Amino acid sequence: MKKVTYFLLVYMELVFGLPMLRNFDIWGERNSTSDNLVAELAANISRFPRVLNFFPVPVEEECLSNDGRRKGICMNAYECRIESGSSHGPCALGFGVCCVFTSTCAQEIHNNITYFVNPDFPDLSRNMESCTLTVKKIDSEISQLRLDFIHFNLGQPNRKTGVCEDDVFVLSGGASRELRLCGLNSGQHAYFDVEDIDSTITVEMKLGRKAVSRLWEVRVIQVPFTQRAPAGCLQYHTGTTGTIQTMNFADNGRHLAEQDYNICMRQEEDMCSIAYEPCHDNSFRISPNNNANPSEDTGSGDGGEPRTDDECSDKIVLPCDSDDLLMPSDAGPGSCNLVHCGGSLCPAGESPCRIESSTTPFTVGVHFGPNAREESPDDNLGMCLNYEQLPCNV
Repeated sequence: MKKVTYFLLVYMELVFGLPMLRNFDIWGERNSTSDNLVAELAANISRFPRVLNFFPVPVEEECLSNDGRRKGICMNAYECRIESGSSHGPCALGFGVCCVFTSTCAQEIHNNITYFVNPDFPDLSRNMESCTLTVKKIDSEISQLRLDFIHFNLGQPNRKTGVCEDDVFVLSGGASRELRLCGLNSGQHAYFDVEDIDSTITVEMKLGRKAVSRLWEVRVIQVPFTQRAPAGCLQYHTGTTGTIQTMNFADNGRHLAEQDYNICMRQEEDMCSIAYEPCHDNSFRISPNNNANPSEDTGSGDGGEPRTDDECSDKIVLPCDSDDLLMPSDAGPGSCNLVHCGGSLCPAGESPCRIESSTTPFTVGVHFGPNAREESPDDNLGMCLNYEQLPCNV
């Protein structure tokens, strides 16, 4: 016990600059009251002035800033300042600070969690032409980046074709294909594979002259292999319930062209199936974009008949069980349509409808071609679905 007391006093002398050891004999018997000494010092430690703590925080962990909005890394205050971070409240019982990192144009990310913002954030930035950010992997174990689009307000795509012509966000340099986005994507997220330790990942905002003001705040997280999203998933949702949307699903928006990815839902414990429902009556509008040009009012198929890839070159692929399309009670059960396009998720425009699937893993495919046929933007709003995982039958 005496040795423990001794080393505690050494620590307190080094950290707080107090002469704790001058009357302490680690071998003698006259320290029988050393426990009382430690207790008294601990009770009155707030009376002593603190000095800068140069001791490292034992583990650098994720923390929440004192405003409750941003995430940071719990680290030593000195190291936070050296790394150009900002302290936002204490962590590790007061021995560390929640260090928040932000970067903007012409800078480099070399931290676990960093916020990429427009130069005038939180104000709009005006009359910009380009903005480029470089991301360096912090460790060889990092296999993905996760980008959370907290705020993402760029110019809209071409209203007729869905192509990002004036403003475009481009993520490149990893093992994944380029990610190209524009429009309104606040609340969305994306995973990007970065297997090669030597690869340089670049985030570039190519900004045209039509949109005069922009706003973005993108949280960039480096994800180790043990926590990565499944292969082939651009988006990965967790939890038994949630909402999924195509990119640029917004009022007066339209879905983007040149999109080919999967939205994945993690199968939660004791859950064996999943159900999808449109968010509202106008939450599924994807023009077929083909020469056949079937009626926009017939949803996933004329009169409830399944559509094929030939009929839907722009489409949502939604695996479902053969008899689990649930229609209103007076309509009876529907059939399973793997491919969906048109003016409604529901066959023959029936509403509401619910699609259930026990096919695992839980995925929804988004496939929008590069040569979108010129259509009214109202025909190409995109998709918004609510999902709910259903428990296994016992």
